[in-house]
Amino acid sequence: MRSQKRIYLDHSATTPLHPLVLEAMLPYLSQKFGNASSAHFFGNEAREGMDGAREAVADIFGCSNPDEVIFTSGGTESDNLFLKGVGFALRRKGWGNHIITSTIEHHAISHTCEWLAENGFEISYVPVGLSGIVEADDLRKFLRPETIIVSVMSANNEVGTIQPISEIVRAVKSFNSDIAVHTDAVQTPGHLPLNINGLGVDALSLSAHKFYGPKGVGVLYLRKETPLEPRILGGGHENNRRAGTENVAGIVGLARALQRVESTRPEKTARLTGLRDHLIARVLTEIPGSQLNGDQQKRLPTNANFSFAGVEGESILMALSLQGIAVSTGSACTSGKSSFVLMAMGVDERMVNGSIRITLGEENSQEDVDVTVDALKEAVKRLRSISPLT
Repeated sequence: MRSQKRIYLDHSATTPLHPLVLEAMLPYLSQKFGNASSAHFFGNEAREGMDGAREAVADIFGCSNPDEVIFTSGGTESDNLFLKGVGFALRRKGWGNHIITSTIEHHAISHTCEWLAENGFEISYVPVGLSGIVEADDLRKFLRPETIIVSVMSANNEVGTIQPISEIVRAVKSFNSDIAVHTDAVQTPGHLPLNINGLGVDALSLSAHKFYGPKGVGVLYLRKETPLEPRILGGGHENNRRAGTENVAGIVGLARALQRVESTRPEKTARLTGLRDHLIARVLTEIPGSQLNGDQQKRLPTNANFSFAGVEGESILMALSLQGIAVSTGSACTSGKSSFVLMAMGVDERMVNGSIRITLGEENSQEDVDVTVDALKEAVKRLRSISPLT
């Protein structure tokens, strides 16, 4: 039986553009359309909008220098800019060529590290266990004199596990304060604090469409003293660090979206955590052969990743989609493939193939959760009866 309304539960893939964000963007798509590099008043209007956005983002990060905020096309470019730009800059200085990351990073990090390995860098991957947590003590074992970069995500996009970034930073900096520590924080705005001093990182990546902003715009925070070689060459945009005419409307939208989710974070976190826990409790209690993947407590308030014995996750996804319910089988960037994150965590391969990710958003209600669980119960039961897996 088809649900009465469409239910979107794939917010880790993308979020809808919030009306207040669109409202902030519209003037820069119409009357304030100038190129921010132009010297006339049309350019000045665009530049003022972009400068205001940079200051707003810097304020949320708690950094005193807005120039530490670099606008990009999204989280993937931010990750690439950091790893390649800082990696080559530090190697050129003769500081080393060793980079440490984890086995569960987004492909924007892992694939970039693979490319760097083909270009003369050494990459170490810190393993994780069933909790999906990168332990600082485990990472410490990989540090060596030629280490120049450590990059660990703030929260995993598939299983929602929150990483102990501050502990990792302390472990790294106590070994060598010159090592540049980066975190891919794409999943955390509106859920976890973004204060740079609290985290202690030298660099941080965000993407606006993950927090009710527009697609195609992101941020790389980079501490001022961190060397960087630009990876996109052209004009002198972004203080000569990232060439290309700026997406002013998108930048303004990103700043407005970030302000909005951060200003409402405490109350929305509490509500979404309650919904998440209700979802988890119902699934684990009412669906035999189900398991929750990742740490039960140290996880984003919006994330629940489940595996179901004897059924394929892709089949569950399609069955729910026919009911007007949108979930995923993992990262949108790896759709249709077995989850490398769950494999890296040591989840049984049969359970990996039967996994789905449900990620809540601020528009979801308990009714949405209950309708979804009811549909999920029916789908799993029917799929097991049609084609039971062994």
